[in-house]
Amino acid sequence: MDALFGRRARRFFMGASIPDGYFKYKSKYHPLPLTEWEQMAILCAAAGNTGWHNLIMRGERYAPALSNYACSAGGRTFPSAAGFHTSELFFTDDNGVYFFKTRDAPELASRSENGTFDAEELIKAHRTRVRKISEGRLKIPPETPYVEAHNTWVVNHPGTTLIIPVADLAQHVLAGICYYTQNGVCFFDDIHGEEIEGLEKFSGLVDTENPLPLSFLELWSFSEATAELSIACYAGMLMLQAMGLGGWMFNGVDPFSILGASGKPEVSGLGFRYDTDDRWALPNPTGLPGVFEGYTPPHYRDMRHAVDALTERKFGKGGPFNSDTPGYYKDTGAVRSSAVPHNEEFRDCVALQAQHIYDRFGKFPSTVPSIFVMPYLQAHHLDLEFYDHFYKKGAYLKTHEMHIERWHPEI
Repeated sequence: MDALFGRRARRFFMGASIPDGYFKYKSKYHPLPLTEWEQMAILCAAAGNTGWHNLIMRGERYAPALSNYACSAGGRTFPSAAGFHTSELFFTDDNGVYFFKTRDAPELASRSENGTFDAEELIKAHRTRVRKISEGRLKIPPETPYVEAHNTWVVNHPGTTLIIPVADLAQHVLAGICYYTQNGVCFFDDIHGEEIEGLEKFSGLVDTENPLPLSFLELWSFSEATAELSIACYAGMLMLQAMGLGGWMFNGVDPFSILGASGKPEVSGLGFRYDTDDRWALPNPTGLPGVFEGYTPPHYRDMRHAVDALTERKFGKGGPFNSDTPGYYKDTGAVRSSAVPHNEEFRDCVALQAQHIYDRFGKFPSTVPSIFVMPYLQAHHLDLEFYDHFYKKGAYLKTHEMHIERWHPEI
């Protein structure tokens, strides 16, 4: 309850400075970076693997076969629409930029018979999922237009850990087309006011007489993916309160600069590749080669190739509908193998719609980015003297008051 009702954006960290205004204040402390254990605890809260998820037990159109929407067999600390799980976390601190890969992780720690996990085992196991991708702090200047004016003094400064959840919107929209195809629904291109040529041959699979607008699919997928990113940040935010760390979740950093699509070589961000086109108002990041690649060209030769890759993720080794993937059922193999695989007709139908989008707009998806970030979560050590100076008692929790004593007794 204290973590929920005591949740506040607590921005002023040890080493921070506000140069003017009512809150003019300069911390007398040096920045204090998070320890590895502190950092891993926040990362585990934001996107830790929670073992095997429960799948969706029934879909009327597929009954008695198992509903086959999910793309991941493992659960995480946040829910994902239909079990798609298309996001991953990146983070940065004083020493580097890192990738925290948990999306398709198997069970990383053993679940007890009472449904709980051992914290030490979780932290140890999740350390193996961290991959350093570059040296030094994320290269994004603390100035507009890269950082919003109200955040230039606080975001990504020395001593802080900045967590960046990233969604593969291309994959999420593709999984969405699969979902709707599984439910007999197809789409038309309402942006250009045209039907998708060739869909009529799939009239036995989807209702070609009553298609939904493409813009609806992409808005829906965008909302689902944003919810995934936001809940990850919120879970991490609650852990900040429990541990007595400062920080907050926010969106006041330019997402294109974060990804590396600002157009300025010196503002490299995460280093994602991106494309520009006269048809688009904004650049379109597609992925970080070899690390986090969107389900779209150029990372796949065409959208049929991307559909096949998504099918493999679902039904191949380690996938939620592969009989060899472990789980918590009494007969896990029987459960997982009871889902209906995506056959050639199904994949052709999905790929036709996806390829229309790519060919017609020069990108996939059409109206939203292939890769999306927002919001973010920052964690840091609070300068409690700032809060004592400006606020009445109760501005921070007991966990904040006791944090240094409990977590850094050497100071």
